[in-house]
Amino acid sequence: MTAHDLTRLDWRTSTRSSGNGNCVEVATADGRVAVRDSKDRSGPALAFGPTAWRAFVRGVGEVRRP
Repeated sequence: MTAHDLTRLDWRTSTRSSGNGNCVEVATADGRVAVRDSKDRSGPALAFGPTAWRAFVRGVGEVRRP
């Protein structure tokens, strides 16, 4: 997945987004998951392989727990 490829992806915002602009968007391609800031769509994005994505999501879940 190259930077050019990222502009062509089908980005989507979480269904849990509250619409306050504090969201990320995700897209999938070539077995990887890309994440970007919904307020800066032309800015940087992160791309994760399957194992790294699961670890990222697990880590975010741990941070959000009280």
